Amino acid sequence: MADTFVIVGGGLAGAKAAETLREEGFDGRVVLVCAEPDRPYERPPLSKGYLLGDQERDTVFVHEQGWYADNSVELLLKRRATRIDRAAHEVELDSGERLAYTKLLLATGSSPRRLRVDGNNLDGVHYLRRLSHSDKLREDIARGGRVVVVGAGWIGLETAAAARQKGSEVTVVEPQSTPLHVPLGPEMGGFFADVHRAHGVDLRLGVGVTGFRGGGRVEAVLTDDGEIPADLVIVGIGARPNTELAEEAGLKVDDGVLVDSSLRTEDPDIYAAGDIASSPSSVYGRPIRVEHWATALNGGPAAAKGMLGQDVTYDDLPYFFSDQYDVGMEFTGWFAPGGYDEVVTRGDVAGQAFRAYWLAGGRVVAGMHVNLWDDGVGPIQELVRGGAPVDPDDLR
Repeated sequence: MADTFVIVGGGLAGAKAAETLREEGFDGRVVLVCAEPDRPYERPPLSKGYLLGDQERDTVFVHEQGWYADNSVELLLKRRATRIDRAAHEVELDSGERLAYTKLLLATGSSPRRLRVDGNNLDGVHYLRRLSHSDKLREDIARGGRVVVVGAGWIGLETAAAARQKGSEVTVVEPQSTPLHVPLGPEMGGFFADVHRAHGVDLRLGVGVTGFRGGGRVEAVLTDDGEIPADLVIVGIGARPNTELAEEAGLKVDDGVLVDSSLRTEDPDIYAAGDIASSPSSVYGRPIRVEHWATALNGGPAAAKGMLGQDVTYDDLPYFFSDQYDVGMEFTGWFAPGGYDEVVTRGDVAGQAFRAYWLAGGRVVAGMHVNLWDDGVGPIQELVRGGAPVDPDDLR
């Protein structure tokens, strides 16, 4: 009887895993379980080009419509996995169907963290994760008006930039002292604060949200520093990994699903990839979990090869990118919040063309460039992987 590989999660990681299985010659049954009504797509455009209207809808999908049938990948849309029976090697779906598997890949992604405040369910309060969310937000932003963004992380700042570029009056509310305080720290968070202020965004930093007010539709955001009128609210306060299925199956979970360097869990027939996977890093000497596009893009294929019994070591450096107004950046590396000693910049910070290096113990642990596309992050990754102490004066 032919092997059956089941992939739970119809995002980029799951789609690329299915693609890799076929490319590597697997001729058994491949089933891709997707909770959404749309076939797998890439999420970065949802807060960037697609939201702005610069990208057509068809460009966000991982594969053409006919690819799944052409490659004998069974795409089950609007189906959610509800339970894993490890002993029976079966996945139960919300339809009641039970899928037998030889190998199972969990690529269930993450969900937006929700504000637990009064008025959270008013019309006009948006959370951004799915294509349908971006469709609705795109329509609302096109109407203009007063937009309040709650949270100055990547999603918050990218959607703020999109709304501002569409002519809206934009206010960003953030409890930390700078935008991007956790992923970048105050130094580079301050740079992005300046970028947004230069484009007319009203940044309310060190301010918390206590509720939303409105009669059916949101009319104002309530904060501990007063009330802000709003025609539209975007909440971007981070995401949480969808690890419930793994936890209920008794798999080890610590922030994410714990996997080895082949992205295999302690169950030899179950793998995890993308946002939910906490995988070992040789550079940082500990498991890390990264919620970014590149993790899904590269982790899905690595897990697929592991499922096929290939010798796989997934040890990619974290990488992400962002576009805000005319500022494009790429970041690589990792540090725990506050886990660095200094930030060294080289280039023209005021002119928005520079590199930044995060150092801990004299070693480069992360770096980014802003608008310096010729070399990208390649030289930064070499420094991070090299792990040797550096003289800041030698950084370029």
